[in-house]
Amino acid sequence: MESFRTEIENPVVQKEIIDLEKKIHLFRGGKIDDERFRSLRLARGIYGQRQEGVQMIRIKLPYGKVTSEQLIRITKVSDEYSTGRLHITTRQDIQIHYVSLDRTPELWANLAKDDVTLREACGNTVRNITGSELAGVDVNEPFDVSPYAHALFQYLLRNPICQEMGRKFKISFSSSDEDTALSYLHDLGFIPKIVNGERGFKIMFGGGLGSQPAHAELLSEFVPANQIIPTAEGIVRIFDRYGERAKRMKARMKFLIKEMGRDVFLDLVEKEKKAIAFETYEIDTTAFDGSIPEPLLEVPQVAIEDQAAYEAWKKSNVIAQKQEGYYAIGIKVLLGDFYTDKARLLADLIKNYAANELRFSLRQNIVIRHVKEANLPFFYQELAKLNFVHLGYNSTADITACPGTDTCNLGIASSTGIAEELEKVLSAEYPQYLNNREIEIKISGCMNACGQHNMSAIGFQGMSINSGKLVAPALQVLLGGGRLGNGAGRFADKVIKVPSRRGPDALRTILNDFDTNGSGQKFLDYYDTKGEKYFYEILKPYADVTNLTEADFVDWGNADNYVKAVGVGECAGVVIDLVATLLLEAKDKLTFAQESFDENKWSDAIYHAYAGFVNGAKALLLSENEKTNNHAGIVDLFDTVFIATGKIELATSFRELVYQINAIQPSEAFAKQYIQEGIAFFDTIEKYRAQQLENA
Repeated sequence: MESFRTEIENPVVQKEIIDLEKKIHLFRGGKIDDERFRSLRLARGIYGQRQEGVQMIRIKLPYGKVTSEQLIRITKVSDEYSTGRLHITTRQDIQIHYVSLDRTPELWANLAKDDVTLREACGNTVRNITGSELAGVDVNEPFDVSPYAHALFQYLLRNPICQEMGRKFKISFSSSDEDTALSYLHDLGFIPKIVNGERGFKIMFGGGLGSQPAHAELLSEFVPANQIIPTAEGIVRIFDRYGERAKRMKARMKFLIKEMGRDVFLDLVEKEKKAIAFETYEIDTTAFDGSIPEPLLEVPQVAIEDQAAYEAWKKSNVIAQKQEGYYAIGIKVLLGDFYTDKARLLADLIKNYAANELRFSLRQNIVIRHVKEANLPFFYQELAKLNFVHLGYNSTADITACPGTDTCNLGIASSTGIAEELEKVLSAEYPQYLNNREIEIKISGCMNACGQHNMSAIGFQGMSINSGKLVAPALQVLLGGGRLGNGAGRFADKVIKVPSRRGPDALRTILNDFDTNGSGQKFLDYYDTKGEKYFYEILKPYADVTNLTEADFVDWGNADNYVKAVGVGECAGVVIDLVATLLLEAKDKLTFAQESFDENKWSDAIYHAYAGFVNGAKALLLSENEKTNNHAGIVDLFDTVFIATGKIELATSFRELVYQINAIQPSEAFAKQYIQEGIAFFDTIEKYRAQQLENA
């Protein structure tokens, strides 16, 4: 094992991989509680599967960008540690499956050789920052948002303010007012604007999907580009401090904003500014500003045999870039799944004949950038060899689906099986929808909406349905959702639940009715005109469970009868209420604080110390059977239970001690003082705990 560790060039990455390896050994030896270890591995991109004894690995690729070298590295890792299948997610990550837990440190070390990380791809962290796949080439963009998305990713990665939040936090950057990165359903969504010649962003905040979707609110019509990082930090800090930690289903930021109110939340963000190390943060865009490099090799001239097929592909899958004479190529990837043999050939293609970059999209596709118009025939020929020229990129026939019951613990019904079947229906019976980019179809295997079903024009959610003593796989049909642009969107209505096997007929009925009665309207206008009740009535015959056949009890893509089996979800870490564990973690935080101080990172040191205060206080409160649900509550309750009663004596209230963090600006002197106070506090509570145990 030593060899793979010593090959890592980045000492920070090397340290965290070694730490993961040690934690796995401690877990195997029974020294770390199972739930606590789950939280730790999730924050490192290691996610439990539906299948026992193996892991899904989520590879974090900010805004979907990947070079040929990185893609080759990912293929090598997948071949060695997984099955050779690569899955593109709706957050532009790559997932690989069936990985042994014990091999994950070595896997991570191999990825790190080409600057690819697993860090904070899962768990209660800031997840992968997504972006429009055409950012940088979009003809409608005011400027390229890629460097800003990248800067925020780099700033938040490993940042102590977002390592153990109450719930996950999602950020997106759209390239234009079309808002293709869906700002309205993110915790923070950025839309680029230019005001009086200055670059900046419209910011939406507090959105989210899941079982209770919430439309983001407007934070500001314009925030200068050099203020987006301190703005994001202030919001993340307040969410970390006040966000729910006990009730997982109420722990996203959208619930916190609803509970305390927008104005109160933003007032806390304003007061937090003093704790942030800078008022502005300049973002260097030079790495993204250069001219498009010429291909490494001369592109061969080719003769297209089937000119009609080529022209249809150009119409469907080729997009003009803002750079004159250059084009992007969209590759429609069924279910977001492709394999390492094709990925390697694709990597060679973009390295030698394009600009050595592609992007994975939110709709689980691939986009090649910077292809000269004269070279399109060659790319068509080469992509055809890989079976990568299917028509319908980003169309109605390009269905988004999560993995569902294939690998996910929470899957109730197969999303991939029905998605594949619906794509067959569209291709064979509705070819006119291969170029329709208004109607989107999205499918999730459960209510958590990883497939984004509840924001699409036509959505399906995996469910189950009872028929006497038997249970059949089912789909809830949703209609009327969609992206409206510039930070606005709408969520779909839940119309009716039908057995899964009748999903294709339900889709046929919806499309046939639209084709017959739409009268040239857009689909959403047509839906609004007809109303939810109308669609319930035309779909009602499919909901009848008195006439189910044997086939209705077999889910799409399966051979055996359906069995409803839902495991424990891992979309976020589980809170661990163990006194000893929390005390140990508090001590670790103080160690991290000192390490950051030694590296002259005053702000990070202060926040680590803050986390040490809170973890230590929570440990003692739990020892007294006091319930806590957020950081702010812990601080106040500690004063009530321990300081006001005289059980523990401090020079000030605990609140005054802890909240120096947002009363004093970060500096070397304050960081040193705050760490020392944290160590003294820990000594006090450790002695108190020892006395508790002695008297027990």
